[in-house]
Amino acid sequence: MEEIITAMDVVRKYNISYQTLNHYTNFGLLNAIRRRGFGNKRFYSAVEVETNLNKIDELKGKGYPLKIIAKMLDNA
Repeated sequence: MEEIITAMDVVRKYNISYQTLNHYTNFGLLNAIRRRGFGNKRFYSAVEVETNLNKIDELKGKGYPLKIIAKMLDNA
Protein backbone atom coordinates (compact mmCIF):
# COMPACT_ATOMS: atom_id res chain seq x y z
CA MET A 1 0.00 0.00 0.00
CA GLU A 2 1.23 3.45 -0.93
CA GLU A 3 2.34 5.71 1.91
CA ILE A 4 0.36 8.95 2.11
CA ILE A 5 1.76 11.92 4.04
CA THR A 6 0.33 15.26 5.07
CA ALA A 7 1.45 18.63 3.76
CA MET A 8 3.04 19.34 7.14
CA ASP A 9 4.97 16.06 6.93
CA VAL A 10 6.34 17.14 3.54
CA VAL A 11 7.42 20.52 4.94
CA ARG A 12 9.18 18.94 7.92
CA LYS A 13 10.76 15.95 6.20
CA TYR A 14 12.11 17.83 3.17
CA ASN A 15 12.87 21.10 4.94
CA ILE A 16 10.89 23.25 2.53
CA SER A 17 8.57 26.08 3.43
CA TYR A 18 4.81 25.71 3.33
CA GLN A 19 4.79 28.46 0.69
CA THR A 20 7.18 26.46 -1.49
CA LEU A 21 4.96 23.39 -1.13
CA ASN A 22 1.92 25.48 -2.12
CA HIS A 23 3.81 26.92 -5.07
CA TYR A 24 4.92 23.48 -6.29
CA THR A 25 1.38 22.14 -5.86
CA ASN A 26 -0.18 25.09 -7.72
CA PHE A 27 2.38 24.68 -10.52
CA GLY A 28 1.49 21.00 -10.84
CA LEU A 29 4.91 19.80 -9.71
CA LEU A 30 3.32 17.88 -6.82
CA ASN A 31 -0.15 16.40 -6.80
CA ALA A 32 -2.24 16.95 -3.67
CA ILE A 33 -4.75 14.31 -2.68
CA ARG A 34 -7.98 15.38 -0.99
CA ARG A 35 -9.74 12.88 1.23
CA ARG A 36 -13.33 12.98 2.39
CA GLY A 37 -13.80 13.68 6.04
CA PHE A 38 -10.50 15.52 6.45
CA GLY A 39 -11.71 19.02 5.64
CA ASN A 40 -9.30 21.08 3.63
CA LYS A 41 -6.26 18.98 4.59
CA ARG A 42 -3.92 17.99 1.75
CA PHE A 43 -2.12 14.68 1.45
CA TYR A 44 0.66 13.58 -0.87
CA SER A 45 2.14 10.33 -2.11
CA ALA A 46 5.42 9.90 -0.22
CA VAL A 47 7.07 8.25 -3.24
CA GLU A 48 5.93 10.96 -5.66
CA VAL A 49 7.06 13.75 -3.34
CA GLU A 50 10.54 12.29 -2.90
CA THR A 51 10.96 11.52 -6.60
CA ASN A 52 9.65 14.86 -7.81
CA LEU A 53 11.49 16.99 -5.25
CA ASN A 54 14.76 15.33 -6.26
CA LYS A 55 14.01 15.99 -9.95
CA ILE A 56 12.94 19.57 -9.22
CA ASP A 57 16.16 20.27 -7.31
CA GLU A 58 18.27 18.72 -10.07
CA LEU A 59 16.53 20.64 -12.86
CA LYS A 60 16.49 23.94 -10.93
CA GLY A 61 20.23 23.46 -10.42
CA LYS A 62 20.60 23.23 -14.20
CA GLY A 63 18.76 26.54 -14.58
CA TYR A 64 15.35 25.33 -15.78
CA PRO A 65 12.37 27.49 -14.75
CA LEU A 66 9.46 25.86 -12.90
CA LYS A 67 7.15 26.18 -15.90
CA ILE A 68 9.51 24.00 -17.98
CA ILE A 69 10.12 21.61 -15.08
CA ALA A 70 6.36 21.07 -14.76
CA LYS A 71 6.19 20.08 -18.43
CA MET A 72 9.19 17.79 -18.06
CA LEU A 73 7.59 16.03 -15.07
CA ASP A 74 4.35 15.58 -17.02
CA ASN A 75 6.25 13.87 -19.81
CA ALA A 76 8.30 11.61 -17.52
